Amino acid sequence: MLTQLAAATGVLALLTLVPGPDMAIVTRRAVSRGRADGLRTVGGIAAGLLLWGALTVAGLAALLAASAEVYLVVKLAGAAYLCFLGVQSLRRPGGGPEGDPEGAGSGAGSESSGSGSAWRTGLVSNALNPKIAVFYTGLLPTLAPPGLRPAAGMALLVLVHVLLTLLWLSAYVYVLSHARRFFTRPRVRRAMDRVTGVVLIGFGVRVATSAT
Repeated sequence: MLTQLAAATGVLALLTLVPGPDMAIVTRRAVSRGRADGLRTVGGIAAGLLLWGALTVAGLAALLAASAEVYLVVKLAGAAYLCFLGVQSLRRPGGGPEGDPEGAGSGAGSESSGSGSAWRTGLVSNALNPKIAVFYTGLLPTLAPPGLRPAAGMALLVLVHVLLTLLWLSAYVYVLSHARRFFTRPRVRRAMDRVTGVVLIGFGVRVATSAT
């Protein structure tokens, strides 16, 4: 069982390291608002994974993945949300999420006002991503360690995936925070916001047009 668990962890680690919408969203929040906001976003992303994990263990995610109509609705909602975040970045190049040209989040008041938004952004971006349901219901059963009940095995792998995501994205936030002096330069901020905006819109279009 330990050998199978180690192999499953390796597969999940590789999938976690692949850049995707989560990394783009974390980049946007961490660069514009700072380390604490980036970490809150990571927490919201982890909460979204736990939500899908709970639905998977309960069998509800499989129903969603099997329903073309419901899957389409969730997929389009998730795509629209990613495009919305991308448009926000393009409309406010060089400023914080609330339009602060100096990069809001340096003060205690602005940090607290954006904290809920950061966590919610991470949560919603994953809660509206039906690909996670397909990923969990399609891949996790094949990776589940033998010797455990199927539900227990999938629950264990969900927790492993959440832990890997927290470690990887949190480490990424700390890297960004150490280089924040560079990223907060007006020209760099404007370029980063534009690039992040285009990337988020690209992911949104990709989600909307994907077959599964």
